[in-house]
Amino acid sequence: MNTRRVSYIAVVVSFQLLLHMSAPAANPPQFPVAKQAANPGVIPPSANPNPSSYGEMGVKFWQWALAIPFSQNPILDPTGADCAVNQSGPVWFLAGAGGSLYGQPVFRHCTIPEDVKIFLPIVNNENDYPCPDPNFQPAPHQSLRDFLINGDPSHNIPGPSQFFDSVDTVKVSVDGTELQNVRDYRATSSLFQFTGDLSLSGPQFDPCITGLKQQATSDGYWLMLAPLSPGPHTIHFFASISGSTLQDVTYFLTVAGSRH
Repeated sequence: MNTRRVSYIAVVVSFQLLLHMSAPAANPPQFPVAKQAANPGVIPPSANPNPSSYGEMGVKFWQWALAIPFSQNPILDPTGADCAVNQSGPVWFLAGAGGSLYGQPVFRHCTIPEDVKIFLPIVNNENDYPCPDPNFQPAPHQSLRDFLINGDPSHNIPGPSQFFDSVDTVKVSVDGTELQNVRDYRATSSLFQFTGDLSLSGPQFDPCITGLKQQATSDGYWLMLAPLSPGPHTIHFFASISGSTLQDVTYFLTVAGSRH
């Protein structure tokens, strides 16, 4: 049995859990286009002009998050003290919480500029390659991207796609207003390169991180918000599967000042 682990923003989940789920379909699932009119203040993947697809933004998110050492990584931060680490550019990343470290709701306080969009993971993962497990390899004639998303059922190696197909609850609220059609905001990435900080390598995050350039994909549910008005705001995101909470994070934001 393959025990390869992937870094889930919501929870570090062993592929042993995924093995109990049905094998993924031969073709990647087709996800609906997010409904732009349903949620004022949300920048959907269908926005025109599109600032960046959710899949592409997910790549940038993981390249940001995986480069930050364990000791100050926003994913592992219980209070929000590290929310500004390595933030730059017109988009501010809100990290999820490593569920295997907390197992309970996480509350963070963070001050952000008033001129930035906000990109956050409702629940998602990155799946990287290579890994020390010699059996963690694509099947003959299988692309690396397909393997990292869908696994190789012929060798009993699951991929993240069937895990996220089974996520039954995804919720986001902004200032007490629950957003609609949140399940529409699922995106998979292209194959991308990243260099992870070696301190993240281990059972508490991802034993496959090498500290060198690696390849990866991402799958899951994301959300991009337009810049918030100055003052206090509250963002809550939640996901569960079969009644088990994967992620339950609340940010108490103070929007003040300008990045430029």
